[in-house]
Amino acid sequence: MGKQATRITVNGKSHARVVESRLTLADFLRHELGLTGTHLGCEHGVCGACTVLVDGRTARACLMFAVQANGSEVTTVEGLAPDGELSILQQAFMDNHGLQCGFCTPGMLITLTELLRDNAEPSEQDVREALTGNLCRCTGYAGIVKAALDAAQRLRGGSGA
Repeated sequence: MGKQATRITVNGKSHARVVESRLTLADFLRHELGLTGTHLGCEHGVCGACTVLVDGRTARACLMFAVQANGSEVTTVEGLAPDGELSILQQAFMDNHGLQCGFCTPGMLITLTELLRDNAEPSEQDVREALTGNLCRCTGYAGIVKAALDAAQRLRGGSGA
């Protein structure tokens, strides 16, 4: 397998590394860059905790090798609030009790970021469908769905909750 030169832009900052070809994107983000918001749950792509955006589309960082992201733009949960200010979606999660233990939250936020970018007026069903690849064992999803719909309203200029 060996090592390979890789350049990945993560949250707007370019990172060049020589990495093992078998290094997952999740491990690259966590261990090479110290971005521990990308969580590892099942490491089989089922739970969604490791979801990131790669070139604007959701991807499971545990199933992707870092070298596959060479030349790509990756957004992690840390990139949703680059200046330390919560994004509208993150604030809606807080306001609507969309998190409890927080383990699934990064993947949920990334998944919903893509949904809200692509669909300004999602229905409850749209939100629930988008979240089918993200497992939460604490909330029962009610607060998460409410938060997503609230964020969509706020993004459209409504007052929200």
